[in-house]
Amino acid sequence: MPSFERSTVVDAARDVFWRRGYAETGIAELEQATGLTRSSIYNAFGSKRGLFDAVLAAYLDDVVRTRLRPLGGGDPGALEAYIAEMREGIEHDTPRARLGCLLLNAGSSSLATDDAEVRTTISSYAAEMRGAIRAAVADRRPDLTPDAVDALAAVCASLVVAGLTLARADRDGALATLASVPTTLESWGRV
Repeated sequence: MPSFERSTVVDAARDVFWRRGYAETGIAELEQATGLTRSSIYNAFGSKRGLFDAVLAAYLDDVVRTRLRPLGGGDPGALEAYIAEMREGIEHDTPRARLGCLLLNAGSSSLATDDAEVRTTISSYAAEMRGAIRAAVADRRPDLTPDAVDALAAVCASLVVAGLTLARADRDGALATLASVPTTLESWGRV
């Protein structure tokens, strides 16, 4: 039976993977961040990759789904609130917000190129995000046809992905990209 709190270890490892990426993170860094020895990491998670998988699963549950949950709940302002929260984190330079999205970062790494399981996780996340944004767009713009909602949601989801991807390297670009979502929501289909 492990003598450590699994969620604490996963959170500590998440911060390292988020800053450095999977390939660039060494076991020694994970040992230092988690306070576990290499053998304890391997006994508890099977491998560095097993720890990374635990990190991605926790990130989906604790970060992503928590933020997506209000979208599509009937609040016409939910998508704007979602975007405002992201912009606030990036604008105020909160450490995690400036690192972008852990899953999108993993998706742009060589790990995703080489690993079908990681690609599936990222693809599932993207589909979940698109679905939540689609529901929020439908709540916000009941005047649109289902096809127009689909198209607008695809554009808004693409802007969110672009903004979160830019957050790491181009703060102002990320903010501008995310700021265009409410304008796009309002102006879509209007002359």
